[in-house]
Amino acid sequence: MRLRTPLALLSAAVLVLVGPPLLTAGSGTDTGTRIPGLRFMVPNTPGGGYDITARTAAKNAEEAGLTHNIEVFNLPGAGGTVGLSRLVSEHGNGKLAMSMGLGVVGAVRSNDAPRTLADTTPIARLTEEQDVIVVGKDSPYRTIDDLIGAWRENPGKLPVGGGSSPGGPDHLAPMLMARAAGIPPKQVNYIPFDGGGELLASILGDKVAFGVSGVGEYLDQIEAGELRLLAVTGPKRVPGLDAPTLEEAGYDVSFTNWRGIVAPPGLTDTERRKLVRLVEELHDSDEWRESLRRNGWDDAFLTGEEFGAFLDAEDERVVSVLKELGL
Repeated sequence: MRLRTPLALLSAAVLVLVGPPLLTAGSGTDTGTRIPGLRFMVPNTPGGGYDITARTAAKNAEEAGLTHNIEVFNLPGAGGTVGLSRLVSEHGNGKLAMSMGLGVVGAVRSNDAPRTLADTTPIARLTEEQDVIVVGKDSPYRTIDDLIGAWRENPGKLPVGGGSSPGGPDHLAPMLMARAAGIPPKQVNYIPFDGGGELLASILGDKVAFGVSGVGEYLDQIEAGELRLLAVTGPKRVPGLDAPTLEEAGYDVSFTNWRGIVAPPGLTDTERRKLVRLVEELHDSDEWRESLRRNGWDDAFLTGEEFGAFLDAEDERVVSVLKELGL
């Protein structure tokens, strides 16, 4: 599922809150990975990257016959830290998991949150993807050089919107871009939104000069011509999209985002292994591989303790980059 219209997003949210469980029992043989009553929390608004990842994973798990049912629900707030606090409070609940990523790592730091990802049970890193630099179809900026030229002249008057709190990927990417363009990061007028869904309306309504978000969130709008793609932030071009990397355009930036799954603390080894095994089987399914291709996501699979070590390293990286940028 990708972003479409505010009405469609509202309908999706209502269905999650009052409708039947998202998934029904699969038809395959029971492999021992099924977790009846499993709930998947999305810590931001419908239509954002965590939301798309969670609903795609749930749908693919159903199609592959891996689950009895998964209910996906949204609990937005404070860049994902409201959902994180809820998750940590569910100590020992082996039927709850949360979609998350680099944005939550940054939000914990920027909001000085009382709960951190070290309080959770790491399950898996799923995907990696590039951010995109986009403007509305009627924007005067037709190339990344047009945009950065105007940005250099008056950084404060060209607000940039991102779908994450300060310290998250949609904040770090334009800050690194500003530094590469010779713009002091402290002069950047960054406006945070709680996910790509909220950000989209501000880009289309010219409330921000440009937006930064994950490629999978805005593919439909780019392909439909509602958004103009100026550049991608990663080390290579995105297949099917006509836009240079920032490095190709002459700006020394190579940046990617990632998303994964964590669970509450206090799980038994059996409960943790069931969640990890479910995600492993999802990862190996044809359905998930097709979703990776369709959404422009790179496979970045990592589970258990290795994922936990990665989370620790990402926390240190966010702190280091923020200090380096003087933020």
